[in-house]
Amino acid sequence: MAKPKVAFYWCASCGGCEETVVDLNEDLLKVAEAVDIVLWPVALDFKRKDVEALSDGEIAVSFINGAVRLEEQEEMVKLLRRKSGLVVAFGACAHLGGIPGLGNFWTRDTIFQRVYKEVPTVENPEGIIPQEKTTINVGELTLPEFYDTVKTLNQTIPVDYYLPGCPPPPDLVMNAVNAILTGKLPGKGAVLAPDKALCDTCPLNETKPEKLSINEIKRPWEIKIDPEKCFLEQGIICLGPVTRSGCGETCIKANQACRGCFGPTKGVVDQGAKGLSMIASILGLEGEEKMSEEDAQKLINQIADPAGTFYRFSLPASLLKRKRMEVK
Repeated sequence: MAKPKVAFYWCASCGGCEETVVDLNEDLLKVAEAVDIVLWPVALDFKRKDVEALSDGEIAVSFINGAVRLEEQEEMVKLLRRKSGLVVAFGACAHLGGIPGLGNFWTRDTIFQRVYKEVPTVENPEGIIPQEKTTINVGELTLPEFYDTVKTLNQTIPVDYYLPGCPPPPDLVMNAVNAILTGKLPGKGAVLAPDKALCDTCPLNETKPEKLSINEIKRPWEIKIDPEKCFLEQGIICLGPVTRSGCGETCIKANQACRGCFGPTKGVVDQGAKGLSMIASILGLEGEEKMSEEDAQKLINQIADPAGTFYRFSLPASLLKRKRMEVK
């Protein structure tokens, strides 16, 4: 009996999702025995033409990580969608847009201007920026188009399942592989992680006061963090209350607040807005006297980079999606 075919593909991301596959350790050998890997560019020498030669639907499942930023990435995910029975958005960038999605606060032109002309370490006196087509003495060289807008995977192709996280932990990956191989999957569209807030499973949960109030916001490097005390109570922004659990509380156990990489629980439309609402509800509540507008503004100003804090992983998937672009 032929083994089910599996593909892995890497779009706009850091590569951490590829590392988490390797972090399966000896379980990776079990996966390799059970499936036939037909595409994994980071590890195996398969080409696009090898995928094109497969019949439509011949790949049992494709795990695609990374947001869609380039023309080439869009072409490849559409090809894999056609060739695959199932597609899994693998990791925060494919799921929600991730860190690359923060590029949606700018445009391609402003990004190129900064990276290739303005960064202090760049030496580019002629102001050269990448071109899609360049003619040289041996012919024409091409680069894929760099899109203005970063998109999630499901904004580009239909997605069957989502494995959240930056990166997804190995146990969730192995659980997903086993569920696919045994056919014991939930309904399509499901996020393959618990549908409860991280705050519910956080080991510091019992230290969170019933009536929580923040009267000063601190960044982690500004204080000595108490590893046995709720981050919010210490004035450090933690997105555990608005983030899905299933990560194993890795950041919390490393004495760092949750950044929100697992995305929201079911029913939350905009994780960033939910986080903003959560923080706003606990700012300056201590005491009976109402905080003045001036003091409230000072407190809010202590939040460094609110957009990057609350939409760190989810801007393309949010109601905002991107900064408004001027109509040319």
